[in-house]
Amino acid sequence: MHVLIVEDETRLATLIADGLVRAGIRAEVVHDGVAGLERGSSEPWDAIVLDILLPGMNGFAVCRELRATGVAVPILMLTAKDGDLDETEALDIGADDYLRKPFSFEVLVARLRALVRRTGRTADQVVTAGGLEIDTASRVVNRDGAAVELSTTEFDLLLALARRAGQVVSRQTLYDEVWGYEQDHSSNVIEVFIRYLRQKVDEPFGVKSIQTVRGAGYRLAAEPDAVG
Repeated sequence: MHVLIVEDETRLATLIADGLVRAGIRAEVVHDGVAGLERGSSEPWDAIVLDILLPGMNGFAVCRELRATGVAVPILMLTAKDGDLDETEALDIGADDYLRKPFSFEVLVARLRALVRRTGRTADQVVTAGGLEIDTASRVVNRDGAAVELSTTEFDLLLALARRAGQVVSRQTLYDEVWGYEQDHSSNVIEVFIRYLRQKVDEPFGVKSIQTVRGAGYRLAAEPDAVG
């Protein structure tokens, strides 16, 4: 695994990089947003650890620009201790996960490995559910013959639901399968990504296929309902 660390706090960046190396992960460090954007878009990284408060260009802008230029590498953003708004914005602009400071290094490594496993976890098959055609090998989604562009996390969440079409899938199951770690009950990350999916795979097509089952989880209907 090869990870880019974009962090302006030299001591923290060094601790992260040294720890990753000890865990058998190659790491490179840059200390400002402009360098992060340049390095992030110039090599095939397995993951990027991206701080928000950076000189030159903040982490939000870096993430937004990387996604706008087609860079699909998993991005884990580092947010402030009480940064609920930061976390929501990070997910809104295309980050795949976030970690609040201060954090356990073991948790950081686990999150990175989970992100990388997800991007490499494909099967040579097409899953059809909820009026969607999901190619797990090419990671392409189509509805009614139209391609639907999804982020890495959005695709994995949709696939987890599609493989159990018609069934209620619990939040914990989604955390385990999509994010690869135990549920943080204070997090709204699943709700955020469910909203993104609805905005991309349902609303533009005038259908409702992703359902919330209160107190139980989420379900992808075997056949979508028309809206209106």
